[in-house]
Amino acid sequence: MKKDPLSLFFAFLVLTAAVVTFGVLIFLIGYILVRGVPHLTPSLFAFKYTSENVSLFPAIITTVIMTLLSLLIAVPLGLFTAIYLVGYAKKGNKLVELIRLTAETLAGIPSIVYGLFGLLFFVTYLNWGFSILAGAVTLSIMILPLIMRTSEEALKSVSDSLREASFGLGAGRLRTVFAVVLPVAVPGILAGIILAVGRIVGETAALLYTAGTVAKVPESLLSSGRTLSLHMYVLSGEGLYTNQAYATAVVLLIVVLLINILSVYAAKKLTKG
Repeated sequence: MKKDPLSLFFAFLVLTAAVVTFGVLIFLIGYILVRGVPHLTPSLFAFKYTSENVSLFPAIITTVIMTLLSLLIAVPLGLFTAIYLVGYAKKGNKLVELIRLTAETLAGIPSIVYGLFGLLFFVTYLNWGFSILAGAVTLSIMILPLIMRTSEEALKSVSDSLREASFGLGAGRLRTVFAVVLPVAVPGILAGIILAVGRIVGETAALLYTAGTVAKVPESLLSSGRTLSLHMYVLSGEGLYTNQAYATAVVLLIVVLLINILSVYAAKKLTKG
């Protein structure tokens, strides 16, 4: 069968776009690895940061704490809001429209604005100072719209027949949501969480104004600290540790990759269960 020339042209455009996208990704990863791997020295992973070793170990610890704390705040809020919008709110409800409009507005605000808000409210007004807590709460507000919208779409994608079958067996709405709908929607919800983790790990502007740039392992939630992305930003900005900044970028890539692998593995386990 002779194919339409226009279809062949569009197929060529799609294939070209896919190859270019994949090529750019491979180039970026390869460039970072080539520039950074040779500078991954043992001193770079020392427990204590000094101007000689510019250790990134405190930044790794801070990144893990910041990520977990931000998710601990944002995931329950975003997930329960999505459950309300999908399972409880009536269609045409003005409150639902207001919540969705607010979420879309928050999603479009630049991160520097969140940073300035966190500086004025959490750091100054609440007197938390430059701290892990101020940074985590600011980041949780940033990722809340993303988690809420992805969770809502994941819950909507669950077939209504499953809900009807659950109701037919005498289960209530709450039991249906947690025992039937949520397990099916887990992969979609985790996809949103993975995207949120990527934004947390890669954020610098908001944390610069809220968490500070102290290069040490935080002693408490009210201690200042820098994440890996902020550590890399500070090193490259000083101009004296460019090689170490590339090495930090390699570690950051590995951390994001590990988080994605663990999330996919968790999604498969939960789905099978």
